[in-house]
Amino acid sequence: MRHALSVTSPTSAAPASWPQPHATPWPELIEALGSDAERGLEAYEVGGRQQRWGPNSPDPQAQKPAWRRFLGQFNDPLLITLLVVGFVKLLLGEPGEAVVIWSVTVINAVIGYVQESRAETAIAALARSVRTEVDVIRGGERRRLDSVELVPGDLVLLEAGNKVPADLRLLQGRNLQIDESALTGESLPAAKGTTAVEAEAPLAERIGMAYAGSLVTAGQGRGLVVATGNATEVGQISGSLAEQVNLNTPLTRKFRGFSTTLLRIVLVLAGLTFLIGLARGRAASEMFDGAVALAVGAIPEELPAIVTITLAIGVNRMAARNAIIRKLPAVETLGSTTVICSDKTGTLTQNRMMVREIHAGGERVRLDRLWSGAGGDDPLARNLALRETLLAGVLCNDAGASRDAGLVGDPTETALLHVAENLGMNRQQALDRHPRRDAIPFASEQQYMATLHGSHRILMKGSVETVLRRCTQQLRADGSGEPLDRDTIEAAVAAMARQGERVLAFAIAEAEPAQEHLSEAHLDQGLTFLGLQGLLDPPRPEAITAVKNCQRAGIRVTMITGDHPDTARSIATQLNLGRGGEVRTCSGRVLEEASPERLRAIVRDTDVFARVVPSQKLALVRALQQQGEVVAMTGDGVNDAPALRQADIGIAMGRGGTEVAREAADMLLTDDNFATIAAAVEEGRAVYLNLRKALAFVLPVNGGASMTILLAALLGLELPVTALQVLWLNMVCALTLSVPLAFEPSPPLLMEQPPRSPEQPLLNRGLVQKVLLVSAFYWLFIFGMVLWARGQGLELAVARTMAIQSLVLAQVAYLVSVSQVSKGGWGQLLKAPLRAPILLAGIASALLLQLGFSQLSWMNSWFDTAPLTARQGLVCASSLLVMVPVAWLAERFDPTTGVLSRH
Repeated sequence: MRHALSVTSPTSAAPASWPQPHATPWPELIEALGSDAERGLEAYEVGGRQQRWGPNSPDPQAQKPAWRRFLGQFNDPLLITLLVVGFVKLLLGEPGEAVVIWSVTVINAVIGYVQESRAETAIAALARSVRTEVDVIRGGERRRLDSVELVPGDLVLLEAGNKVPADLRLLQGRNLQIDESALTGESLPAAKGTTAVEAEAPLAERIGMAYAGSLVTAGQGRGLVVATGNATEVGQISGSLAEQVNLNTPLTRKFRGFSTTLLRIVLVLAGLTFLIGLARGRAASEMFDGAVALAVGAIPEELPAIVTITLAIGVNRMAARNAIIRKLPAVETLGSTTVICSDKTGTLTQNRMMVREIHAGGERVRLDRLWSGAGGDDPLARNLALRETLLAGVLCNDAGASRDAGLVGDPTETALLHVAENLGMNRQQALDRHPRRDAIPFASEQQYMATLHGSHRILMKGSVETVLRRCTQQLRADGSGEPLDRDTIEAAVAAMARQGERVLAFAIAEAEPAQEHLSEAHLDQGLTFLGLQGLLDPPRPEAITAVKNCQRAGIRVTMITGDHPDTARSIATQLNLGRGGEVRTCSGRVLEEASPERLRAIVRDTDVFARVVPSQKLALVRALQQQGEVVAMTGDGVNDAPALRQADIGIAMGRGGTEVAREAADMLLTDDNFATIAAAVEEGRAVYLNLRKALAFVLPVNGGASMTILLAALLGLELPVTALQVLWLNMVCALTLSVPLAFEPSPPLLMEQPPRSPEQPLLNRGLVQKVLLVSAFYWLFIFGMVLWARGQGLELAVARTMAIQSLVLAQVAYLVSVSQVSKGGWGQLLKAPLRAPILLAGIASALLLQLGFSQLSWMNSWFDTAPLTARQGLVCASSLLVMVPVAWLAERFDPTTGVLSRH
C-alpha cells in the first residue's frame, strides 16, 4: 500500500520528516517515500515530485565576483609596470600622458576579462552538455533517463562503471563496490550491502548507502533515491558538483614565464637606454620616455590572451565535430599524437549488432537464408540445440524492453533478443517460465556472464575460450548429450571470425533444486556446450576514411579489442589498418607471457591486439610511451580508467562509456566515432599552427620597436617613436591584427604532415630567424621613414606619424603572408572575403583606427601625431610593396607557419 508523501519546503530536495536513511531499514523508507520495491514510482507521480523538489542538479556555485576577476587581469608584470609609469608621468606634470597610459592598461584588462569569461563560459557549457544517464524502474518498467529527472522515491539500477546520480538507500547488491574517496578519503572502494547502521555512523561505515558523485567499481545493485540536488551529502559539503574551468595549460604558463623573463631583460635595457641617452646629452624627460617606449615595445603582452583565445576556439571547433575537451592541455597534446589505440566495437564499427548465423547441434544456420525461406525446412523445428542456444541468449541477458524506447541495453544483448523474437520466441513467456534467481554480471577480465534460474538451470554466455574450457559435453540436435568436439567447434569459430563476426558461446548446467545463489565455483567445470551465435558489426565507412587520413598524417592506428583474433583481423583488413597490406595480430595471452623487452618489440610491429583484457591496455600504453610515442587511447569500461589516465590523451565514449571512464578521460566522443578522433587531431594541429602564426606576427612588432629606440639612444638621435605611440601600436596589433589568426581554418594539407615532437619548442631556429629578419625590416621602415621625412624638412610629429603608418601597413602585408589566405596563389587570395572574413574585418578595423590616429585632432593631441597629406599617405603605402619580398623571404626561413597547400 502506498502512503502519502510528507512535504516541507518546495525548494527542499528531501523532506525534513524523513528518518536518517542509513540508519533505517529500507522497507520503512519505501513506505515513507510512497514507492514500491519492485515497480518503483508510477509515471503519474513523477511530475508532482519534480515540481516540489526541482531537478536533480546542484545550484550553481557562487563564482568569484566580476570585479575581483577584473582586478585579477592587472596581476601581470607588464600592466603593473605601466601603472607605475603612468604614476611617474603624473608626478612629472604630464597628466594627459598618464591618463592615456592608464587607459591602455584598463582597455587591455577589459579585453582580457571579456575573452577569458567567454572562454570559461564556453568550456563550462560544453562540460555541462555531457549528460549522465541512469537506468531506473518506473511503473515496473526499466527506463533510461537523464539523471536530472530523478526524484525521491525512484528506483535506480547500478552496475560497474556507473556514477551514482543521487543519494541512494541500497535495496539489493551483488558484489557491489563503490569508490567514495571524494567523500570519505578512503583510497580503496567500499564493499556495500543493505544493512542499516547506527545513526551516528560516519560516512565511510554506512554500507547501505550509495552517495551522489561516487563511482561503482564492481558488481550490481538497486537503490532508492532519498536525496537529490543540494540535499545530497556532496551537495551539502561543497554546494556544487560543477567542475571549475581552468584555462591554464603548460603552454600558457610557458608564455607567461617567457614574458616575465623578457620583462626583466627589457627593464635592464631600458635602464641602459636612459643612462646612455643622458650621457649623450639628451634630455632626461625625453630619455625616460624612450626607456618606457622600449619597455612597452619589447614585451608581447598580448600573447597570453592570444594563446587562451586560440585554445578556446580550438575547444569549440572540436565540440562542433563531436569531441568534448574535458582538460584544456589535451588541445595542445592532440597535435603531437603519433599512435591512436582504438576500441573496435562502436568506435571503428557501427555498433549495430546483428546475429548473422548460429552454430548448434552440429549444424551451421545462416539466418539470412532462413528468413528468406531458402533451404526448404525449418531447423528450429528439428534442432533442439538451436532452440536452447536462442533461449540462452534471451535468459542470460541484461537488456530489457521499454514501452517508449523498445529494447534497451548493450547492443550485443539487444541483438540476441532481436534474433530470438524474429524467430518466434516470446521473451516475456521465456522469463516467466525460467525466472532469474541470481546472476554473475559480465566483466572484461572474466569474459563471461552467468545466470541462475528457477527452472534449475545455470546458463553461461561469453567468449569461446572462456566457455569451452568449462565444458565437457555438447548438446546434440535431438537434445541428447555427447562428448565435447572441441576441434569442430573451433573450426566453426574460425570460419565465422574470418567473416568479421563476433562469436559468443553458450553453455548450460543443472542447478540444485533449492539453489538460490550463484558463484564462480558453480561454473568451474562440467557444463554442456549449447552453441555459437555470430554477430556482425560492420566498419563505419567514415572510419575507413579517417584511418587513411591518420596514416597519411604519420599516425599509427592500432585496434585493441576483446574479440577473437580472426574477427578483429577481418575488421582491421576492411579498415586497411595493416602496413604493406598485412595486418599483424597479437593475442592477450601472448602479451601476458611477454617480457618487458619483448612487449616493446610487439607494440612496435603489431596492428591488432585481440582478446585483450583492460589491465593489459595499461601495459600497452606504457610500452608505446617508452619508445617515445605520444599515445591516444580510447576506453569505455571501469577498468579502462588506469590506461586512460596513463595515455597522453585519454578518450572516453560519450554515449556508451561508463562514468568511471569519463572521469579519467581528457576528451569525450559524443558520437563514439573514430572519425571524431581524427578530426580532433586535425583541430589540435591547427591550434598549434595558429599559435606559431601569432608568434611569427607579434614578435617582430615588439622587436622592431625596441630595436629602433635602443639604436636611437646609442647613436644619440631623437626618438623615432614615443612610448604612447608604441602603446598604440601594440593595441592595434593585439586588437585587430593578431587575434584573427586564432580563427584561421585548417590548411588543406595539414593532415599530410608528420606529427610534431612534443619536445619541439615554439621558438625553433627557423622561427627565430624569421622574427629577426622581419624585426630588422620593421626597424628600417621606422628609422628610414623618420630620416626621410626629417630630410624633407617635415616636423618631428609628422615624421613619427608617417613612420607608424608605414609600419602598420607593412604589418598588414606581413599578416596576409602569414595567414592561410595567401597560400594557393592569386586565385585563392581573391577568395579571401569568403575564406577569411574575420581576417579582413581585422584589417579594415586597423586601417580605420590608423586613419583616426593621424587625421583626428583629439588623437593628434593625445599621441603627439599630425595629419598627413594624400602624398604623404602614398609614401607610407609604399611599405606594402616593400614588405612583399621581405615576407616571401621570411617564409623561406620558417615555412611551417603557413606553406601547407597543394598549390
